[in-house]
Amino acid sequence: MTLAVLLIVLPLIGAVLCLGVSERAAKTVGLIASLVVLAAATLLAFEFPAWTTGAFWPNEEGWKLFTAFGVEFRLGTDAVGMLLIILTAVLIPCSMLVSFSAITQRQRGFYAQFLFMESAVMLAFLARDVILFYIGYEFTLVPLFLIVAIWGGQDRRPAAIKLWVYSFVGSVISLVGFIYLAAGHATDTGTPINFSVQTLVEYGQTLPASTQWWVFLAIMGGFAVKVPFVPVHSWLPLAHGEAPTAGSVVLAGVVIKIGQYGALRFAFPMAPEGALALAPFFAALALIGILGMSLVCWVQNDVKRLVAYSSIAHMGLALLAMFAFNVVGMEGGILYMVNHGLSTAGMFMCIGIMYERYHTKDMEVVGGLMQRMPVWSVFMVFFAMASLALPGLNGFVSEFLCLMGIYTADAGMKTGFPGILGPTYAFLAALALILGALYVLRMLQKFVFGPLREPGHGHAHGGHDSHSAHGHGNHAAHTIQDVNFREILAMAPLAIACIVIGIWPTPILNVIEPCAANAVAPYVKLIERDLANPPRATADDSATKAAAAPAADKGAIQ
Repeated sequence: MTLAVLLIVLPLIGAVLCLGVSERAAKTVGLIASLVVLAAATLLAFEFPAWTTGAFWPNEEGWKLFTAFGVEFRLGTDAVGMLLIILTAVLIPCSMLVSFSAITQRQRGFYAQFLFMESAVMLAFLARDVILFYIGYEFTLVPLFLIVAIWGGQDRRPAAIKLWVYSFVGSVISLVGFIYLAAGHATDTGTPINFSVQTLVEYGQTLPASTQWWVFLAIMGGFAVKVPFVPVHSWLPLAHGEAPTAGSVVLAGVVIKIGQYGALRFAFPMAPEGALALAPFFAALALIGILGMSLVCWVQNDVKRLVAYSSIAHMGLALLAMFAFNVVGMEGGILYMVNHGLSTAGMFMCIGIMYERYHTKDMEVVGGLMQRMPVWSVFMVFFAMASLALPGLNGFVSEFLCLMGIYTADAGMKTGFPGILGPTYAFLAALALILGALYVLRMLQKFVFGPLREPGHGHAHGGHDSHSAHGHGNHAAHTIQDVNFREILAMAPLAIACIVIGIWPTPILNVIEPCAANAVAPYVKLIERDLANPPRATADDSATKAAAAPAADKGAIQ
């Protein structure tokens, strides 16, 4: 448990040190602190004994924090949590490296905020007490708000306020669901209130189906804002568009993953009857997000917002696969969390590096950059192809599993993979992937290839990223340099991970499979029960009723 505690404490110490040193030394101290956290995460990964069992570790009895409220400092994680911890520990130093020349003012506060955020994220991924998770989940919002509001672009304040309002309201909705379960357990059992994750999971599965409907709607509804689902997604493109490069990297690679992780860890196991009843509704929202955001990407000229909207479509596919409630789909959805964090973070790094040189994100103003920055162009095309799910790269593995899980989750197919979606959902999701290929290739054609276009003299530049005095005149050839060693060093680990997972996915799939099997275990009997006793209403009627009101009480899960 010592290493787990260190993952939370070390970033806090590093943040305090950043605030106490000079402006020039802050980035060095911040980078060293993040590398120390990465070393601790690596040691924990080597020590972790449950990579292929799906079990939680260390999961020991912790300290009583608030005895009257049943809150306990209990830490533990499974293989999925470990993967996200490692992803976080890698992305934080990479995002700092790419910011060294972009951030020139208030450097102490900037690097300290990232370390504060890292501590909160580690707490969320390690917590085995619901309130402890909520503390980490909620505290990621504070440094992210400050990063956008202080170091963001021209519209940073509206973006930060919208980020805060959406995220805070969503998290409160989830908290209501958690408190309902804890209070119900204490009342029904006559025991003190308890926020242990395992206790609430076991209690939630005994509730009537109609009660589980509301519990799942509350918990999942809150996490849906963070993922985000349509129609509560509008905060994300604005936040990405105005955030500094490192902020977008961490937001896409880490913060929004907490929403999907929360659905996997809390919403799905705590109210399986409710999840099953509401699955058609959330699947429809996911499809709307996948198709709608792909069309929005098609008409975007702001390259950073294009990637932001594509993130909504990608996360929609990951959640849609998880709502298939079979092992293949759940495995694909979990792997998508990691792969999206690698490829999309890499794309945001490339866009930030370009922005630092040209101070514009408009593809009508800047393009054909292969002629000016060939090494940068290689990275940009590489991460775009990984996001596009090119075979041989990481995105292909997760998207293939997602589509296979969705397709085989059909009652009429003798596939051995029970589920509630099927070929129609898979066809629509695949259609969105085709649209994704079109807008990504359009972006590369305008942004990387084609005739060279550069901002002319007097072009209006935003105050994004650095808020310092850049040379905003004509970008002559001798003033624009290709990526340097520091920037390559920041992007290289992500590129290597994309290649390794794409070529040799077996180790990470072996790690994820037991966790995916545990996640769908409560659903197999429920789906088989429903297939053996199909309702009289059509599937469309059932989806409509599930979205409008809870189904009739189907009894407790044995």
